[in-house]
Amino acid sequence: MLLRLPTSVSEARECLAEGAIPVGGATLIWAAWQRDGFPEQAVSLREVPEATAVGDGVLGGAVLLHQVDDRVPEMLRQAAKGVGTGAVRRAATVGGNIAGSSLRDLLPAAIALDAWADVLTADGVHRVDLAEVQAKSPLLLALRWREPVKGVYAKVADPAGGEVPTIAAAAVDTEGVLRVAVREGYAVTSGSVGADGGGVEELFAGALSGVSEAGRSLVREQVAKVRGE
Repeated sequence: MLLRLPTSVSEARECLAEGAIPVGGATLIWAAWQRDGFPEQAVSLREVPEATAVGDGVLGGAVLLHQVDDRVPEMLRQAAKGVGTGAVRRAATVGGNIAGSSLRDLLPAAIALDAWADVLTADGVHRVDLAEVQAKSPLLLALRWREPVKGVYAKVADPAGGEVPTIAAAAVDTEGVLRVAVREGYAVTSGSVGADGGGVEELFAGALSGVSEAGRSLVREQVAKVRGE
């Protein structure tokens, strides 16, 4: 397998156009490649500046999870810190976690931040919302957001011994809008209430109606924290 390391977005586009398969830390696909066979060529964005940026409202898709530091909101740092083992965090990338993983630990925090994504195709760079990222798992060039007033994140193991811990993230933006995202199992749901004082029970009656009682309890805790209640 030939691993191509472009140093610009235009070079990366050429690699994709020529059939190179995107790869980051390969933590999610290496076993499948060993079983099914390796592609002729792969492409990594780790030398592309736009994919390795950190700070000022951006987190590059090729940034390793252990590199997510205090240049980004605390809730994103907590999400990255909670992924796997230290060895995994030194190999796995932001883009792989958000767009390539079935677990997507960083996704609830990103949704609560009202983030969007720059994704890369052979045709160029496209700005898409996170719903499209969930649906299509594109090649994530960078995650972008507007700084919240305050945000919180919690990851709690299922006391019944479930394999996938529940995640709840909540953030309030500069206009007073509260956004909440929850991961239960492999599903991520989210909703928001306006600055007019809408409460979390309003979310449970609507966008978050499918969240379990245990998940609702975790959401209530995070909303209380982010609102200072």
